[in-house]
Amino acid sequence: MSEDTEFDRIDQLISALRDDNEALRDHVIASLGQIGADAIPRLIGLMADEDAVIREAATSAMVRIGPSAVEPMLEALQDDEWAVREQAASALGKFRDPRAVDPLVAALKDKDGAVRTAAVWALERIGDSRAVPGLIEALADGTVREDVARVLKKIGDVRAVEALIDGLRGANWMVRRHAAEALGRIGDSRAITPLIDSLKDEDWLVRRNAAESLARLHATEAITPLLPLLEDENTMVQETVEAVLASFGWKPSA
Repeated sequence: MSEDTEFDRIDQLISALRDDNEALRDHVIASLGQIGADAIPRLIGLMADEDAVIREAATSAMVRIGPSAVEPMLEALQDDEWAVREQAASALGKFRDPRAVDPLVAALKDKDGAVRTAAVWALERIGDSRAVPGLIEALADGTVREDVARVLKKIGDVRAVEALIDGLRGANWMVRRHAAEALGRIGDSRAITPLIDSLKDEDWLVRRNAAESLARLHATEAITPLLPLLEDENTMVQETVEAVLASFGWKPSA
């Protein structure tokens, strides 16, 4: 097949991406992926399309191309168009290539919130602990702090303990939920007192997560603070606390 014929085929496939038929679009995405590197420049252009469906389809096709698309996506993280940067971050998360960690950490400071969100998601998919310092810094970003707390929970790195303790004491209930769970997974004793304090949190899931984490930390000093939660307004908290106390060997007095 001549080069011109191949480019004509790419153009025809890209035009078909705008079809309303989802099954057809899926077929086109697979076909573009099979074409490989020759389709990359046109796909990058589509990643800035005003139609989100087209942007996502272009990214899906890029992922189908495979490892040869990683370097172009790393370059696309520097594109002037926010949508291109967002889709590039998303693609890099799907590739799960460790080369993307540092560029994605840098993208956590992107001026556009959608790009920062995509970068957090990608770092979650990759799960590399090298991202932890950048993620800790990003906890101060109101746009992504909930997602960042979730990623730190998944990675479970001890370097995040102090930042997660701060999150546990913060105003954002979703961050507190993730922080309460993450601190138990990490298993650092510095979290015991803050977790005991969180047994009085206004959010029931924070209370439950704190109780579970105290069990993971084998914090028997939490027995007395846990006792009032046996009568918590939320039955799931009650059941969790009963199990935690039992794991500590506590038995109710006759």
